[in-house]
Amino acid sequence: MTITYTEERTFTKDQVQRLFRSVGWVSGEYPDQLYRALIGSSTVISAWDGDRLVGLVRALDDGAMLAYMHYVLVDPEYQGQGIAGHMVRMIQEKYRDFFYVEVMPEERKNASFYERFGFKVMTDGVAMQTVNPNW
Repeated sequence: MTITYTEERTFTKDQVQRLFRSVGWVSGEYPDQLYRALIGSSTVISAWDGDRLVGLVRALDDGAMLAYMHYVLVDPEYQGQGIAGHMVRMIQEKYRDFFYVEVMPEERKNASFYERFGFKVMTDGVAMQTVNPNW
């Protein structure tokens, strides 16, 4: 199998929903909003096995200093093949001239994955968010 990577946003709403549901992410339950969010993102890199969407990463950036990597995911049937790492390196290359490239793993256990690519846990940082109760 040959995995191809692209920044073209040729994925469909159904393909995106299937991928997000394959990893159990709640975003997959909101296909319209998820699709719009991806289309409106600064960068989306997708991984494909033929016409099957098997991985995706997106980044939001301010155009000069900060890029925030979000949604790094790979279909469980394709995990362990270096797909996520390849996409992370593609993001790092694209944003190599930015001052910060940040990621906020939602689970502490995932921090070691990002550390392999030079990311460090912020000494005094803490992740914060609000969740819209109407969702």
